[in-house]
Amino acid sequence: MNIIVSDEISSVCPEFVGACVDARVVNTPYCEELWKEIEVMGNKFREELTTETLKDLTSIAATRRVYKACGKDPSRYRPASEALIRRVLQGKELYQRDTLVDLVNLASIAYGYSIGGFDADKFVGDTLTLGIGREGEPYEGIGRGMINIHGLPVYRDAIGGVGTPTSDNERTKMTIDTTHLIVLINGYDGNSQRVHENAVYIQSLLRKYCKSDGGTVMFYPCRLR
Repeated sequence: MNIIVSDEISSVCPEFVGACVDARVVNTPYCEELWKEIEVMGNKFREELTTETLKDLTSIAATRRVYKACGKDPSRYRPASEALIRRVLQGKELYQRDTLVDLVNLASIAYGYSIGGFDADKFVGDTLTLGIGREGEPYEGIGRGMINIHGLPVYRDAIGGVGTPTSDNERTKMTIDTTHLIVLINGYDGNSQRVHENAVYIQSLLRKYCKSDGGTVMFYPCRLR
């Protein structure tokens, strides 16, 4: 998969660095050991953060800044990482979907980056481009119906949007039958080391819980850096 960061994104966040984990996997409906890790992470965050200090995490603060620069209110259209951690801090249980979805959610919580997990076999074409959503652009968020992505960072394949930091698209979502996974990590804070650590963490989770060799990692910084 080729991934292009458009000039639209480069102009509002020249420090952006992304990572793509591409792996063959075996999904399962539920993984008890994975959920033990999720519970440990939740307890740790409740000891260290509040719903107010959450916004100060560099990964989340940077994503919120980019939303504002693109013309979107980050409090109305929360980045997924912020929404997940906020839910944990409020003492609410995370929604249990399947092992791949739960794993990607854990990786997002652990580092604070909004992470997209996709069934790679559902992409159209061999290129994804990260740009900014347009007025009236159709987009069906997972479990959300049609949402307004105008002003949101969005990955597009050959026929349209597949992922935003707020919600991924129904068309390319992971299911229990997914065997080819692509995970995209969005480092709007420009911290390449931390983005790399997040990618390695995802690979380790895939090895433990999805009968995977962890796949490969590719980095894609802005072209204007």
